[in-house]
Amino acid sequence: MKSIVLARCALLVPFVDVLDDIGAPAERMLARFGLPAHPEQSSNDYFPLLPAVQFAATVQASQGLTDFGFRAVQRLQLCHLSEQFQVAARHAPTLLAVLEELCRFVQLEDNFVRIWLERHADDVRVCSAIAGTSGMPHLEHSQWVQNVMPIYVVRHFAGPDWAPATIAFEAIYTPDVETQACWPRTRFRSGQKSSWIDVPVSLLSLRNPNAVKGSGTAPVFQPIGTDVVSAIKLMLPSYLGERMPDIAELAEMARTSVRSLQRELAEAGLTYLRLLDHVRFERAAELMRKTDAKIIDVALATGYTDPAHFTRAFRRMAGITPREFRDRPEMSRSNDMANNER
Repeated sequence: MKSIVLARCALLVPFVDVLDDIGAPAERMLARFGLPAHPEQSSNDYFPLLPAVQFAATVQASQGLTDFGFRAVQRLQLCHLSEQFQVAARHAPTLLAVLEELCRFVQLEDNFVRIWLERHADDVRVCSAIAGTSGMPHLEHSQWVQNVMPIYVVRHFAGPDWAPATIAFEAIYTPDVETQACWPRTRFRSGQKSSWIDVPVSLLSLRNPNAVKGSGTAPVFQPIGTDVVSAIKLMLPSYLGERMPDIAELAEMARTSVRSLQRELAEAGLTYLRLLDHVRFERAAELMRKTDAKIIDVALATGYTDPAHFTRAFRRMAGITPREFRDRPEMSRSNDMANNER
């Protein structure tokens, strides 16, 4: 079974910002494509990427925009990337080391993306591709993000005006004249085997101006899941507090049938409702461990309109009420679940 291609909500926020600036109904447009209505509120959660590509293409046409993907990535910054990558980058001594960390940590941004380095004469190509999407239309919107992330990394070392000699897209795509004018020294290439930018080898030894001094331990990379059950678990939190996708919508995102998806869940010992209960419980437990939010606010944030219903559901999962859980902060979620299963 194919899985669901995911990306971090932080990467969707710049697209929403463009729509907000032109007064377009962003929330309604996101809902039309089954996307989280408020990605800015859940930047470290995940959204389904392929519906977002269709969203970007449709919005570009309906709003009379040109190069929507480029407009969005102009608002993207290194601080939008995962905290784990940012920590790893601070431990990396050179530009080459930071690019290597980007290759490792990029799957925290997208569960099926791959970034790798290739030597070509006096340049190193920073290449990227998303598995299973070759030949799909409108991928230039996503590929702008894939190409601009390493550009921003290089600019951190080489200065804010640095631009690659070449920006290449896997998509059959040529940037608008206005977009090309923003890159006067850059050549664009279309229809490549992967998306890539070239970086002169001479820059790779540049020292990291913000490297952490002294000994330290960089974060351990733990890639996010790519199987369909893991993908659903990662995606559902971004919809908490609003309309959740039903199982038919999830099956469409996974490019499979409802029956096949139900069978996949059953093999993991789950139903969709049971999985949703797990996701809601985990988010509620996290909020109560890490914040002082009122229990009624936790209930609303996890999709419950009735606090009593939330309390019953939480007790069913944890074996104790939310208030009892908050009074026992040392209790881990895994222990709660283990106690409840006995």
